[in-house]
Amino acid sequence: MHVQEWLETIPAVAVYVLVGVVIGLESLGIPLPGEIVLVSSALLASQHGDINPYVLGACATVGAIVGDSIGYAIGRKGGRPLLAWLGRKFPKHFSEANIGLAESSFQKWGMWAVFFGRFIALLRIFAGPLAGVLHMPYWKFLVANVLGGIVWAGGTTAVVYSVGIVAEAWLKRFSWLGLVLAVLIGIASMLVVRNRARKAAAQRSGTAEPEPVPATD
Repeated sequence: MHVQEWLETIPAVAVYVLVGVVIGLESLGIPLPGEIVLVSSALLASQHGDINPYVLGACATVGAIVGDSIGYAIGRKGGRPLLAWLGRKFPKHFSEANIGLAESSFQKWGMWAVFFGRFIALLRIFAGPLAGVLHMPYWKFLVANVLGGIVWAGGTTAVVYSVGIVAEAWLKRFSWLGLVLAVLIGIASMLVVRNRARKAAAQRSGTAEPEPVPATD
């Protein structure tokens, strides 16, 4: 079952909670499909009035900020042994190559790596814990974390919701145009077939041989 189809089966409150929790856990450092859940929920909000996009965006933002903050605290306390443990638990995501790439990005860009890392799936998982491991000053992390969470979570919700509204209206308009076009094609086809049938009948009557006249004595 598709994620959006499954989300349609649960109440709106559960969708809000699910989005906040999944994004929070992903930001904490657990590889979860936070972006997929958020995009699917925003699309669902554009199609059903039960889900408020503002509440959805707020829940996603809070989840992102809180998750990253917890990840920072855990990383600062656990240090590099935490990264080694994560590498054993999630070798695909926390491999030495991925950790090295994320660490070089943090050393080069600092707090901007936290902000822009929110928009990159790999760095989104690393941002909080790695910032703590590298002992980034908390105020810098907090500013980048809050701004990144608001722009990414709120912006993604707003863009996907708006696109969903436009797409739904376009599809509705397209369905009416398709119906009208189908009717016109049907009428035109009927007229063409009827015209051809008349021409064929006329040709048959014109080329028919005359009946023989009986001979007279």
